[in-house]
Parts: sequence; C-alpha cells; structure tokens
Amino acid sequence: MQLKPSAHVDTFARDHLPPADQWPDLTFTLPELHYPDQLNAAAELLDRGVERFGGARPALRTPDGTVWSYAHLQSHADRIAHVLTSELGVLPGNRVLLRGPTTPHLVACWFAVLKAGAVAVTVLAQQRSAELATVCRIAEVRYALCDIRSVDDLAKAEVPGLTMLAYGGDAPDDLLRRAARQPEWYTAVDTSADDVALIGFTSGTTGRPKGTMHFHRDVLAIADTFSAQVLRPRPEDIFAGSPPLGFTFGLGGLVVFPLRAGASALLLEQAGPQKLLPAIAEHRVSVLFTAPTAYRAMLAEAGSYDLSSLRRCVSAGENLPEATWHAWHEQLGLKIINGIGATELLHIFISAADEGIRPGTTGVPVPGYEARVVGPDGVTVLPDGEPGLLAVRGPTGCRYLADERQREYVRDGWNLTGDTYVREPDGYFRYVARADDMIITSGYNVAGPEVEDALLRHPQVAEAAVVGRPDAERGQVVVAYVVTAADAELTEEALTEFARGELTPFKCPREIAFVDALPRSHTGKLQRFRLRQS
Repeated sequence: MQLKPSAHVDTFARDHLPPADQWPDLTFTLPELHYPDQLNAAAELLDRGVERFGGARPALRTPDGTVWSYAHLQSHADRIAHVLTSELGVLPGNRVLLRGPTTPHLVACWFAVLKAGAVAVTVLAQQRSAELATVCRIAEVRYALCDIRSVDDLAKAEVPGLTMLAYGGDAPDDLLRRAARQPEWYTAVDTSADDVALIGFTSGTTGRPKGTMHFHRDVLAIADTFSAQVLRPRPEDIFAGSPPLGFTFGLGGLVVFPLRAGASALLLEQAGPQKLLPAIAEHRVSVLFTAPTAYRAMLAEAGSYDLSSLRRCVSAGENLPEATWHAWHEQLGLKIINGIGATELLHIFISAADEGIRPGTTGVPVPGYEARVVGPDGVTVLPDGEPGLLAVRGPTGCRYLADERQREYVRDGWNLTGDTYVREPDGYFRYVARADDMIITSGYNVAGPEVEDALLRHPQVAEAAVVGRPDAERGQVVVAYVVTAADAELTEEALTEFARGELTPFKCPREIAFVDALPRSHTGKLQRFRLRQS
C-alpha cells in the first residue's frame, strides 16, 4: 500500500520497515477503520477524550486512592512533551525508551512521546542490562524516560549516546520537576496515520528480540475492533489487570481501551493474583485483563472477596483451559472472554464474548479480522477439523524492524502466528499447541535459546539447553539442562542466582538438571524434543 507522507524528521523507523512485498495484506472492512491521513493517536485518545467525555472524568487510579482526571493526565503529558522537545531536543521520529512500574507517570510519558511525534519503546521494569542494551541497539534509542526505581539496569547497559531522565526522585533535574515548569498545553505533532507510533519487542524462538512497528492508526484500530466490537466497554467501567505496559496486552487493556471508551484504569505496580483480588474488591473493578494462570490461582481465594463489580474478564497470553473457564464461571457466574493476540498484530484478533463463547475454543475472528488454518507451506488452506498453522489478516499486521524473519511470519499476505489451530465446522478456532519452541509460562513468552545464552555466560557452563515442561499451575515451566565445564563445582542454587542477574525473572529456569551430555543429531544439531520427552 502507498504510505502517507511522514511527519518524522528522523526517518529511521520508516526507513527500516520491511520491503512492501513482504508486508501482510491490510484490510479495513469496518467503517471505523478508515482514519484521516493525518492522525496522532495520543491526541485522539487524550485530547479528543477530554472533549468527548469531559476533563473532570476519572482516567487513572492508583491503589492509594489517587485519581487522575482526563484533564490532569492531559496536562501532565503535555508538560512532559515540552521537556522532550524544548529541553532534550527530541525530534519527530526519535525513539524514546520508557521504563518503570505501571504508574500514571509512565502512562503520561507514553502519551508525551506520541504527542511529540516520537516513537515509544516501552520495556519491562524487570529487564536486565544485557536485554536493554540489545533493545536500544536494534531500535537505535538515544533518549529514555525512566522511573527512578528502574534506573540502575538501564545505566549498566551503557547505551552509547543515551540521554536519560529519571522521574520520581529528589534530584533537581527530575523529569517531573522539569515538567512542572513547562506550559500545561502542547499541540501534538500532526503525524501521519502511517507514521510509526511504537516499537514493541518480542522474543522469537532464536532468542533474538524482534522489534514490531505499529502505526498511529494501529493503536486506534485495536480499540475499534476487539475492544469496541467484542469487549464493549462502558464509560463507567474501571479496568485493571496484570500485564505491564511493556506488553501490548497491557497497553491495550490498561490505556488504549479504557481511554477510547471514556472509562478509567486502576494501575497496579504489583499485580499478581494475591494483589488482584483485594484490588478488585476495594476499587470496584469491572473489567479484568490477565492470563489463565492468574484465573486458576485466584479461584482458591475468590470466595473471600466481594467481586460483584466484575462484569468482564479477559484472558490471553496463553491458552485458556476449558476446566479453568468452567471453574471460574461456576464460582463467580462470569464468562471469561478468551482471546489470542500477538505483539506482531498488537492485540487480540480471535475471541468471543457472552452467548458467543464456546468453552474450549478461542472464538471466532474479531470483526475487522479474518483467520484460516493453513498447511506447512503457509498457503494451502486446510479443511475444517484438520490441525495446521493459524493465519490471520486485518487492519494490523507484522512489520518487523529490519529483520529477515519477516519472511517467515508473513506468507501470501497473511500473518502466521506460530500457533497450531483447528477450525471447527461452525467457524470457531480451537488451539492445539505452539508450532515452535516458544515456552509459554504464566502467560509470558520465553524463548529457550535466550535463556541458554544467559546460562552460557556463566564461566563454568559448557553447554545448555532449555525447554518447557507442562505444569498444571503455569501452563509450562522453564527447565534447563546444563553440561558444566571440566572440574567445575557448580550448584543449582548458584546457577539460578546467576540467571536472576541476567534475565527477567519469569525467564529464569524453575529447574536446572546437570547432565553429562546434551542429545544431538549426527550433524550436531541439538535435539530439544528428546529433552521434552525425558
């Protein structure tokens, strides 16, 4: 398709889009998806939100009772945008890293970056220095806004030429102090609907992270498809959930969807099952986003809390077991909205709600999307009932940042998600398994080779192989098989502690087995399937 003229001065993002012949087909079958040529998603969500719903309306809430109105969020974001452009010299198209726990300040920073016409690169507060260095190198990040509590690992990453501003501290040059001196109104850069607004990073099966580039219109499209057509939020809703803003699942569920609907979100820095239940009860949360693992974990104590405010429960990140769906429904009377999404497509593209739910299936294509099941060639459409690769297309799609794996993800104009599915005769899609070596644990994707690389950085580790093992609580757990160097005296405890210093916590192995040798083919290729069978 022909891209609209860009407003970016720094053209890095557009210059590194995949070649046009490697793009997925983009379809805009709903009237809502026909956006104007010039579009700034932050201005549409925030400025238009103030106009539509009123500046006094609650937008963001915190557990301590703090409430930010739409107008307060707008003012805070605009002041930060002034700091970015007038003090730091950020230009439209520059990439700005955002790092910190899920707080209103992080949300304000995200809006500020988009308003300034820059590209948001939101990462997890838990990511370690090596991971951060890789992200910054791939996206050529030169600016960062970071919660003071998350500064250390980013500083240790030693990103060349990085200008970092911290917020939430006592320093005179703290971002929030600098922002307080700026005007409270900022006119958003008139970006193109086709300008890159954000780069979300995902790890593939090789462990090399891939940057997925999404336009300003994509940000609105996920709200105008899954949220508007399936979730159907109301202005009085209060959203909450476990996924952080570094995951697009969390960005949609805690920022884009509520603000598009005039609703509000409760932002939790700690959002495990033990924290979610009391937060739902105390703050009268009505829309919940989390993974199947959390729904299973909450069942044991759900009866101890008043959860009567809940009316929508969304599950994604891993397959939702039918038994979990029924147990939740029997105990709370609520039908979990199952869904599958991908960072490559930004959010959920197959789902079903209310009477359309068929427990044990994911659902049907979200209005605006199409899906089919294809054979190993990625093109041949398989008959109903036969398992194959899930292929999807719609208004969003995969655009990797200068990555040859674009050819693998997109075939014949369709996005191949890496999942094996069956299409039932009634049009519903049923999950079978992952088609690659990705480990999905508690809703998080973990690439085995990435964990192996981290373990191999220990001087006493000679070889390492990482696989997923089925687990009733987490779906899968990360298990490492390690061959130590000669005469090494390495313990599981010591290697686990080392891994915690190298990896985000959820990627660390739950079990480490020391072996004499790893199974390999006659050509020397590691045979992970044999480890899974052990």
